[in-house]
Amino acid sequence: MSSPSLTCAELVELVTDYLEGALSPEDSDRFKRHLDDCSGCTAYVEQFRETIRLTGRLREDELEPAARETLLAQFRNWKQRS
Repeated sequence: MSSPSLTCAELVELVTDYLEGALSPEDSDRFKRHLDDCSGCTAYVEQFRETIRLTGRLREDELEPAARETLLAQFRNWKQRS
């Protein structure tokens, strides 16, 4: 019997662990099955991967002060928006 499907909200909570290879094999399979059926979450994971790729090359001293503050504010407040 297969495990219950993930919801989109559950996938969002697990995306970092998935990309780091930290999910159990069962949860990783559930994650992949959800991606097979959900184009929105597939796009989200791809955007997440691209963000990681791009920000891995970004240095703090390269940011304009206003852009830095905007990013920090977004990270500070992300939990309040969920």
